[in-house]
Amino acid sequence: MGGGKPLRLLKGKPLIARGIDLASSWSSNVAVAVRDPAQVGSVDAPVLLDPDAIPGPLAGLASALIWAAGLGRDRVLVIPCDTPRLPSDLADRLNDALGPGVGATMPRSQGRLHPACCLWRTAMLDLLTTEAAAGRNSLRNLAERANCVVVDWADGADFTNVNTPHDLIAMESGSA
Repeated sequence: MGGGKPLRLLKGKPLIARGIDLASSWSSNVAVAVRDPAQVGSVDAPVLLDPDAIPGPLAGLASALIWAAGLGRDRVLVIPCDTPRLPSDLADRLNDALGPGVGATMPRSQGRLHPACCLWRTAMLDLLTTEAAAGRNSLRNLAERANCVVVDWADGADFTNVNTPHDLIAMESGSA
């Protein structure tokens, strides 16, 4: 994408703003996790800095887990800003599947798992820290170790993400 993905415009609105709007439709407690605040510019949500000691996507999840636990929450839904058309029932369905002994719930559509769009129990922070310290930095691996429940969506659910300028053009034109 050439950098600056969160600030790329989709139909005149930055992807990060779209993500915040979507998350705000599910909760009044919304934050943005980043390595560097410059990645998102000025946003209408708290900006959480990823822990330096944790690599990759686990860092953003760690930030979110710490933040949610600090608010007294026992769970947090994480979504990426580059997936602007997530199903409106995402939060409810993942929450409904988060039963006793389950540390996370993850959507699956068209046979594909979406590990960046998970509902996590904040108690999974210790497991995340242990996994990262052992060099296991995969969200899928962490979810598996957290006794994750997979929730299936019908084929019409849109988990399309924007990874390239072509993806952004296709989404802008409505062909993706």
